[in-house]
Amino acid sequence: MSAVLNTFHSNAQAEAVPALDLRRLAGRIGAHIEGVRLSGTLAPATFAAIHQALLQHKVLFFRGQQHLDDAAHQAFAGRWGDVVPHPTVPSRDGTAILELDSSHGGRANSWHTDVTFDADYPKVSVLRSLTIPDDGGDTVWANTAAAYNELPTALRALADTLWAVHGNDYDYAAARVESVDDHGAKHYREVFTSRLIEAQHPLVRVHPETGERTLVSGHFLKRFVGYNTHDSQHLFEIIQHHITRLESTVRWHWAAGDVAIWDNRATQHYAVNDYGDQHRVVRRVTVRGEVPVSVQGQRSFAVVQAA
Repeated sequence: MSAVLNTFHSNAQAEAVPALDLRRLAGRIGAHIEGVRLSGTLAPATFAAIHQALLQHKVLFFRGQQHLDDAAHQAFAGRWGDVVPHPTVPSRDGTAILELDSSHGGRANSWHTDVTFDADYPKVSVLRSLTIPDDGGDTVWANTAAAYNELPTALRALADTLWAVHGNDYDYAAARVESVDDHGAKHYREVFTSRLIEAQHPLVRVHPETGERTLVSGHFLKRFVGYNTHDSQHLFEIIQHHITRLESTVRWHWAAGDVAIWDNRATQHYAVNDYGDQHRVVRRVTVRGEVPVSVQGQRSFAVVQAA
């Protein structure tokens, strides 16, 4: 465990952070917390304990949070920092909430880290479930810090030097077959890519709170700087293979009223699209992140934000 995380733990202990009713869900990522009613007025000590748990477990799950409405959801997310709306998809009225509705194309069924096409992509995402299929519709998360640590030594040394361009013009249809009348998905992609946004990130960033090295990849990665398309694709597949190995993942079976919180600086996730025409609605709030810093101390930057 890094010195930064040890310092965080020491400070938290000095402030008498309460013990949580927490159960680990997998060996390398994920924990379920019971007995906490999430809100924007959560006691500071309880919030500090949740914050500490998030840094350690990367993604946290809470059942039975039906008391949260949009305002309370956003107020709780605001405890983590400044909430930010999605840069292209309209938010729900008067909020920074992104609604993902399966009937309108909101099916994010490929591995990604949220909004990496922004230079300061979100540090935390808070997702609340409203309507859940009777079967299917799980979400899987992967620990990108664990993936980095398990890279072969030579590949890890290469990864430390690589930079990549991320863009929001990802082809969501490339990896699956869609029906010709899937107008909802087509419209959603058109809105998502209504203006081009690109950023350049190091493949390996240093986590600002834990000091861990994590991998910045996922489906918004378009190409590696200095490599042609063919080589970029092979590099991408190698890195993604290590990130998404089952040993570093956790899978959550949703119920209405569940909340998931994840460290977007140290994870990828995948919403499994296996529920056919059943209805699935979840709402997400994201929190402004820090501009990533590479192993060598260089910062990510915006490439283009075309209107």
